[in-house]
Order: sequence, then C-alpha cells, then structure tokens
Amino acid sequence: MELKAEIITRPSMSEHRISRQAQALIPTPWGNFHMLAYAESEEEWMPHLALVHEDFEPGKPTLVRLHSECITGDLFGSKRCDCGEQLHYALKHIAEAGGMLLYLRQEGRGIGIINKLKAYQLQDQGLNTIDANIHLGLEVDGRQYGIAVAMLQDLEVSQLHLLTNNPEKLNALDQSNIEVLTRVPIVIPPKAENADYLKTKQEDMGHLFDLF
Repeated sequence: MELKAEIITRPSMSEHRISRQAQALIPTPWGNFHMLAYAESEEEWMPHLALVHEDFEPGKPTLVRLHSECITGDLFGSKRCDCGEQLHYALKHIAEAGGMLLYLRQEGRGIGIINKLKAYQLQDQGLNTIDANIHLGLEVDGRQYGIAVAMLQDLEVSQLHLLTNNPEKLNALDQSNIEVLTRVPIVIPPKAENADYLKTKQEDMGHLFDLF
C-alpha cells in the first residue's frame, strides 16, 4: 500500500483536515495489517488509526469496523463494558474478509478517560451510564464520525459492510457518499459486571441487539 501525502480537506465534516502521517506493517494474532496514522501533523501524539488488512482491495465492498478507543476495555480487559471483546471479534472477522478497522480516539464516548473514571464512580453509586454523564454535565454520546468518513474516502472505500450495533454510526455514514451495504452485528454475551450497562445501551440508547 503506497503512502499518500495529500491533505484530506472535508469542509462539510466540521473542517476536518488530516493526512496520513506514517504507516507500517503490523503482524497481529489475527494476521498482518497495515497501520496508518491520521492526524493534522506528525507531532500529534494520539492520531486516529486505520488497521488495514494486507488482503484489502481498494474500490471493492469492504468489511469495516469504526471502533472508538476504550483504554479500560481494549487494553486492560475491563469487564465493565464489552469494548475489548468487540475489538477482538471485529479484528478476527476483518482478517478473514480482508477488511479494515478504524480506531478513533474518542475515549468514553467522547468524554475522555478522566471523565470516564468519574462516571464510573457515579455508576458505582447507582447511576446508569447515561445519567452519570448527565450528572457530570457531559453529553451522553459526544462522538463524531466525520474523521472516519474522511479516512474511508482516503482509503478508497465507497461501499462497505459495517460491523456495528450502534445506529448513530449508520446515520453518520448515511449522510456521506459512502454506501452501507449491510450491517453486521457484533453481539457479545453479557457478564454480571456489564449486564446493566448493556441493558441501558439496548433500551435507552437504541443499540441494535436483543440481549434482554
């Protein structure tokens, strides 16, 4: 995969202005992926990342996962959510299909790790994930997907099969020129530690699974 240096300018996407800053081949337990870092400059310490399987073919329908960063789940295996399990599930199936995963730096549904830990403390006192954010004066879900659309366009993805349970991701892509051919669900069985969290996502946030 050849590195492109051009700037991606999408005025309709909140003036996102990013470019590929670096890339390398990364062997993983699921296969070989090209990891590409997207940011406004090479000094950015937390760029958005694309993990593109070595069998990916530009211009063809692609299996894609838009995955928002979750340090607690992705890195440390926290059982308070299903994020780490979703990440591993997606990488396994993406490797089989020659697809890609976009790793978006939107920790805690866009509130950051510090506020996420504060929200966890409130959840331990009885609030659910929605009410904890509201109590802190934060958005329930502050994530944006314009950057992901720009990355997909740069990677020459115009049609995709989207690995998601989140209707907001479908809505975001519906407003772009990228066509979602199918939604591919990721259903992770609940655990005692995250059952209430997943139930809130299903019943109050409209996530597209039926676990309860």
